[in-house]
Amino acid sequence: MSAERAEAEAEVIDVTSRLLAGVARRDPRLLREVLPNALPWVRFLPVADIDAMAAELVSVTEAAAAIGNTAAVSQLLVEWRRTAEIHADPDLHRALTTQTLDDFGAVPRPEDSERGSR
Repeated sequence: MSAERAEAEAEVIDVTSRLLAGVARRDPRLLREVLPNALPWVRFLPVADIDAMAAELVSVTEAAAAIGNTAAVSQLLVEWRRTAEIHADPDLHRALTTQTLDDFGAVPRPEDSERGSR
């Protein structure tokens, strides 16, 4: 990619993040309403999580634009998408949120168990 192209993309990201932040600050409900259009999987999140995700998205997008690196935004989206997948699957949600009383004791460190088997 040319330097000129990279600068143009960075400018688009910066403007987009500023617009997103402006909309979120002016009317947080509006962002919550439009998120499912951009990210359909958001519909599986509880409302409180949608609000948390929206706030985090705005914050991370602004910070990422400031340094010109969108990797953190991509990671944020992956993490929230995985959370939505958990909420979408009742069996998985139950398995991950049900407290278990089974305690199988301390787990030995891998190097300790390797030494013991030699």
